[in-house]
Amino acid sequence: MVSAGILVLVVQGESGLGKSTLTNSMFLSDIYSSDHPGPSHRVKKTVQVETTKVLLKENGVNLMLTVVDTPGFGDAVDNSDCWQPVTDYIESKYEEYLNCESRVNRTQISDTRVHCCLYFIAPSGHGLKPLDVEFMRRLHDKVNIIPVVAKADTLTPDECHHLKKQILNEIAQHKIKIYEFPEEEGDSSTTKMRQKAPFAVVGSNTLVEVDGKKVRGRKYPWGVVEVENMEHCDFIPLRNMLIRTHMQDLKDVTNNVHYENYRCRKLAGVGGVEGKIKMTNKNPLAQMEEEKREHTTRMKKMESEMEQVFEMKVKEKMSKLTELEADLQKRNESMRKKLEADLTELEEERERFERERKAWEAANGVTVEELRRKSLESVSREQVDGKEKTKKRKGLF
Repeated sequence: MVSAGILVLVVQGESGLGKSTLTNSMFLSDIYSSDHPGPSHRVKKTVQVETTKVLLKENGVNLMLTVVDTPGFGDAVDNSDCWQPVTDYIESKYEEYLNCESRVNRTQISDTRVHCCLYFIAPSGHGLKPLDVEFMRRLHDKVNIIPVVAKADTLTPDECHHLKKQILNEIAQHKIKIYEFPEEEGDSSTTKMRQKAPFAVVGSNTLVEVDGKKVRGRKYPWGVVEVENMEHCDFIPLRNMLIRTHMQDLKDVTNNVHYENYRCRKLAGVGGVEGKIKMTNKNPLAQMEEEKREHTTRMKKMESEMEQVFEMKVKEKMSKLTELEADLQKRNESMRKKLEADLTELEEERERFERERKAWEAANGVTVEELRRKSLESVSREQVDGKEKTKKRKGLF
């Protein structure tokens, strides 16, 4: 089994655009079910951020998907700053990742940063609303934005083509940066992807019969809109782009561009919008004092973490030394007992030999010392006799 990939996806747009239906259709899972309804069915007085995690499996490949939605977005009479919860959520995930990178132990860092934002645009035929423009302007430098034309089955092909052009023109006019597909020589699929943006999609989890085959789609009096038919909508290219062809590039752009921009702003003392407001409302000396306090706090935190790591390593070393000392003492005690047993056995053997020697001496009427002395004298006489015989034989010759 291949290890699980991670994709954090923000689903954004006004209520009633089919975000939950498309999400369920795209990942073939009941991410929004009766127990956890979609954001359009959850009435909120204020904009809130809610996350849903699900593990998807396809052809032996796991994908840990985190879907972030904001019930209540665009539903109020006054929608001022309704994008703020989303920006705060995205930057909080960057902050968590930055804190993990700043720790002493960085072996395991859980990447919960937002990799992509699907922004749903109403198929009104009049382009972008002011809320759409302002939201994308606020987030285009923080996350990969992919504009999506919702409920494209309500438009004719000509109307859909015209709306796409109008949306791209307005995005360029307001200098909004959306996700740019990487340019690779000879890659026709990337060119086709770029031509289809913004993606016109249709979502459905209902099976209908077309020419004797069961397909996912929507049935109308004039015919059937097939979700997975590229001639009817851009559902398949969008799904392939997210989980097959461009998922890694979305992660790379998030890490190398958006996260690095946030990291530079944070380390420079300008932590996003709040940091800019603080700088404009405080004099330079006060700002320097605040930065000094923050730096001191951060250094104390790092020092505390380093001390904890040091104490942990000291405890591990002391534990190993204690175990080694106990093992050496055990081995020493075992060797001491064995030596004592050997000495006792040797002493018993010596006493037994002495008893046997004394019994033999008593039985033979001679001591071992006397017998040894006589033996030495006999050997000496034999040596002398041997020398005399040798001299005699030499005299004969």
